Amino acid sequence: MRVLKMRDSYDFSKSKPNPYAKKLKKQVTIRLDEDTIEYFKGLAEDKGVPYQSLINLYLRDCAQSHKDLTMKWQ
Repeated sequence: MRVLKMRDSYDFSKSKPNPYAKKLKKQVTIRLDEDTIEYFKGLAEDKGVPYQSLINLYLRDCAQSHKDLTMKWQ
């Protein structure tokens, strides 16, 4: 087995910016009802994706299609 040793310094003068940096995700805290989380966890398990990714995909779809929320207070 070959062991690599860390150098004392590295040359990044020819490095390029990360092309995906604008699409990095931002961590936020959001409060969701337990039944909502369980719904997405079950759906995510059926689809084979992490539930947080599924929630993100759903919210992104809502934003891209400019879905408008209709609320009726009773």
